[in-house]
Amino acid sequence: MSATSPDRPRSFDDLVEEAVAAPTAGWDFSWFDGRATEARPSWRYAEAMADRLAGATASLDIQTGGGEVLASAATLPPLAVATEGWPANVAKATALLHPRGVAVVASPEDAPLPFAAEAFDLVTSRHPVKAHFHEIARVLRPGGTYFAQHVGPASVFEVVEYFLGPQSAETRNGRHPDLERAEAAAAGLEVVELRAERLRMEFFDVGAVVHFLRKVIWMVPDFSVEKYRPRLRELHERIQAEGPFVAHSARHLFELRKP
Repeated sequence: MSATSPDRPRSFDDLVEEAVAAPTAGWDFSWFDGRATEARPSWRYAEAMADRLAGATASLDIQTGGGEVLASAATLPPLAVATEGWPANVAKATALLHPRGVAVVASPEDAPLPFAAEAFDLVTSRHPVKAHFHEIARVLRPGGTYFAQHVGPASVFEVVEYFLGPQSAETRNGRHPDLERAEAAAAGLEVVELRAERLRMEFFDVGAVVHFLRKVIWMVPDFSVEKYRPRLRELHERIQAEGPFVAHSARHLFELRKP
């Protein structure tokens, strides 16, 4: 996301209409340039992932989205596979990754991975909805690595709670890295590295919030402009009067090894 704010105020209806018309497939966030910002984790996941891919022989990218992050790697292994569950993203990832020799497999997020045991020496994922560590351990070869950036607890909950109200402690602590560490250990994976950061986000206009919630649909699962129009209008007026709406994303980096 760009750090440049809009040049002049626009009407609520114009901003919302533009956001509703914008396509949401894939994980290309360039639409937010000039509309929102998000600080990036210090570990530079895409670059670190690319380094590991360059040394792998067989890799699997889980929940690849539109394939944008995997495609950013300059060198891919001789065997490279990606999974994705959302049909619109499957089509986009296929168009982007097939020319690079990557096989894109349509696979529901909660289904067992459709691969034989010990098929890969590297499994990667950026922002999986849920990491199924037993399945990851099953498809990794001994000595293989799971390298991923996960969404952490209470990520962007300033936005979530603006629309849904205060969330329970259980909901806020979901995706906690300590819980995932325990799940990974139970699956027989060893933690090589685990780092966590909270990162500032700014939404410069209500359209950016609308597009974000249409794209990241699990944040406010029942979101629609019609249902939340009064709250959206209040948010528009707040941003106009006070400046950007500030939230904080949570991210953690996992590097796990199968003994």
